[in-house]
Amino acid sequence: MEVRRAVPADALPVAEVHVRAWRVAYAELLPPPELEKLDPRERATRYDFSAGAAQATFVAAEADAVLGFATCGARDGESGAGEGELRALYIDPPHWRTGLGRVLLRYAEDHMRGLGFQHAVLWVLLGNAAAERFYLAHGWRADDERRHERFWGVPVEVARYSREL
Repeated sequence: MEVRRAVPADALPVAEVHVRAWRVAYAELLPPPELEKLDPRERATRYDFSAGAAQATFVAAEADAVLGFATCGARDGESGAGEGELRALYIDPPHWRTGLGRVLLRYAEDHMRGLGFQHAVLWVLLGNAAAERFYLAHGWRADDERRHERFWGVPVEVARYSREL
């Protein structure tokens, strides 16, 4: 297995992992019909893996197959000035609990440190107990910040986790 920066050709394989992970991880949290409507080809158009992109995506790949990815960069918004943000960390479900998440998390944290950030945040969909356990086990802490979002018109709540890098 190798971990490397994503390139534009990775957009569809990353989107396929993203959709498969969402369908399994959020099966009890979001409406199944909405999860089934997710289209990897459409999602792939949202990614920018060009060298000049403001954020970095790392992929774990084996024999040219993307097994998981992590996306990180500067936190958006004025209140996030000087902070990093882990925007996404998804592993293809057949590879859950194999250590890939830990490896990709380390790459993302190292990248944010390299950008000069000393602190980082991430957001977890409330009720995603597996993600909550994973981040807690790796030094992240819920910091009582919550926000309401809408996924496909469905109101959800997400919790912020943070850590010193």
